[in-house]
Amino acid sequence: MKNIKLYIILMAVLPWLSLPLLGKQTFKKFLPGTLFMGIYLMFEGRLAERRKWWWFPFKVKPNVIGELPLIWGPFFIGSFWIMKYTYKKFNLYLLVNILIDSLFTYYVLDFFKKFGYVSLVRLTKFQLSIVFLIKTFVLYGFQVFYDNVVRGISNRTINNKNLNEHNNR
Repeated sequence: MKNIKLYIILMAVLPWLSLPLLGKQTFKKFLPGTLFMGIYLMFEGRLAERRKWWWFPFKVKPNVIGELPLIWGPFFIGSFWIMKYTYKKFNLYLLVNILIDSLFTYYVLDFFKKFGYVSLVRLTKFQLSIVFLIKTFVLYGFQVFYDNVVRGISNRTINNKNLNEHNNR
């Protein structure tokens, strides 16, 4: 397809237009988890490239993984939206992720393959679904960890400071 670069750019940029609709609190709350997953996916992309799990003939630049527009476009912004509406409702979170990942794996991937953006090499679609499922648990687990350990410490520290200020009055 001769306009593939334009479509790839649009795929990466268009999801960002929804960012203001998320709300500042949602963005701040889920930014650590989505950033962690973006970095995780970049490492996974390098591993997949070496093990030939999938192949992206389209390169953003030399030595830049081809899935970069997917990672920092729809996946990154989509993670905010999914977390916003499903966080602390794990069954719903799992269901939504399975549906979206299946839609990608069994329909969108074929569309991308047809246009020469990506194709599976050593992974079957079922195996790719398992890889997506693992990422689903990693994102949720990281967010729970972050909220309980990092924010929990911060909240206790803030509460202790407020208590000390109140006692000193």
